[in-house]
Amino acid sequence: MPMNIIAFDIGGSGGKMFLGKFTGSSISLHTLHRFEHAAVSVNNGLYWDVIKIYQELCKGLKKAVEETGDQIDSFGIDSFCNDFALVSPEGSLVTQMHSYRDERTTRHLEELYRIMPEKELYQATGNQNAPFNCLMQLGTMVLQNQTPLFQDNTLLFLPDLLLYCMTGIRKTEYTIASVSQMFDFSANDWNQEILKKFSIPQDIFAPIAFPGSLLGKTAGTFNQELATTGFPVATVCEHDTASAFLASSGLPGSAIISCGTWSIVGAETSAPRIDDYGYKYNIANEGSIKGHHRILKNVMGTWLLQEIRAEYRLQGIDYSYTEMETAALSASPFAYLIDVDDEIFYSPGQMTERIQQYCLRRYGSAPSALGELVRCVNESLAMKYRWNIEKIAGLTGIKFETVNMIGGGSQSSLMCQFTANVMNLPVISGPAEATALGNIIVQLMAHKKIDTIAQGRKLISDSFAVKNYSPIDAQEWEKQYQAFKNSFLL
Repeated sequence: MPMNIIAFDIGGSGGKMFLGKFTGSSISLHTLHRFEHAAVSVNNGLYWDVIKIYQELCKGLKKAVEETGDQIDSFGIDSFCNDFALVSPEGSLVTQMHSYRDERTTRHLEELYRIMPEKELYQATGNQNAPFNCLMQLGTMVLQNQTPLFQDNTLLFLPDLLLYCMTGIRKTEYTIASVSQMFDFSANDWNQEILKKFSIPQDIFAPIAFPGSLLGKTAGTFNQELATTGFPVATVCEHDTASAFLASSGLPGSAIISCGTWSIVGAETSAPRIDDYGYKYNIANEGSIKGHHRILKNVMGTWLLQEIRAEYRLQGIDYSYTEMETAALSASPFAYLIDVDDEIFYSPGQMTERIQQYCLRRYGSAPSALGELVRCVNESLAMKYRWNIEKIAGLTGIKFETVNMIGGGSQSSLMCQFTANVMNLPVISGPAEATALGNIIVQLMAHKKIDTIAQGRKLISDSFAVKNYSPIDAQEWEKQYQAFKNSFLL
């Protein structure tokens, strides 16, 4: 009988639940449930609706119980990182979960970096310096003297919060902890100096759990609500990017771009690389399953396109991403290039107007038609992909020979082709559901069905097709890239 494995993947704009069937030699993937969600603005704060996310989790699992005849062999969750809630000793939700895009941290950044300067933080953690880091959120709470931090409550990141609701077990998964800007890779534990300097009580943290292990079983009222006898829960790489990278090709000399709301550009290494070069370019070190480590840079990703699409939907026009790409193909190339990582594009709302204002300041004119906007964003993303890959190469010494684009954004033929063009390298596109597949192969390791990530990658490559793109007009793209670098002083 095939093994029924459930993977729940929560992104910045929606969530998906998959039923994976493992036969021993192949994996199939079937979407059980899909939903959209967004952060909610209340009283100048931006929050995730964790109750809705929990309800969607239950909806998906009810479908899984029904479809498998209550024969679920394993379950795992991954999501975005850094955002958390505090849970009381009795199990009540004490705080709402702020979104990493909430501007409360930016208002306190200067004061926070006086406590511990950016370079010192980088040397201690290897994490990128960014206002959305969990440390910046907790530091802001300390500065605001928010009492729940000091009342014996437990901090749980989103996947760990949901798993607590399912199992009653409190823990912090390693890959999520590793990107919090509070983790010490050399000790494999929280950095005591950072916690002390920022006056963050250590007892708010649950024990660290490492991916590839079994957490326990679902229990209590959760089982009653789902009408299930219960099923095993595995600890996977709960940071979605960590899961996604595990489903990449693993080819030597391959740069990896995980394409979603954020595009995560990077490479795998066996150990952290923390030095002055990494600090200069704010290159992140992030954890993975044992024996793997990730060196990467964040790029704004499909966020800008999601926001443009949302604005048209408010006007009653529901463009698909395919329609948006088709419109872009008819627009003039290289008419408008922007730095997609400029802070003006970080917050939600009025994205079209922001892009237009940005272009007016630089060019004296601005994109107006849908195709012009979409082409502007895609070309600009490709430029930043190359710039960041060059910086990763500078830190790691890797000579990249291919680019593997994975995740939902890898289904964009326009983005994949533009990336091949600007890199002048072949691009391998897929798997699109890399995050779910990475989640699943770690569950297989937890259940001792496979021994290594290499075996898991072989399963994926045997089960799912990829697309290949070769560079076109590389000479013109090289010219435009050099002009882009000079224009933006990169």
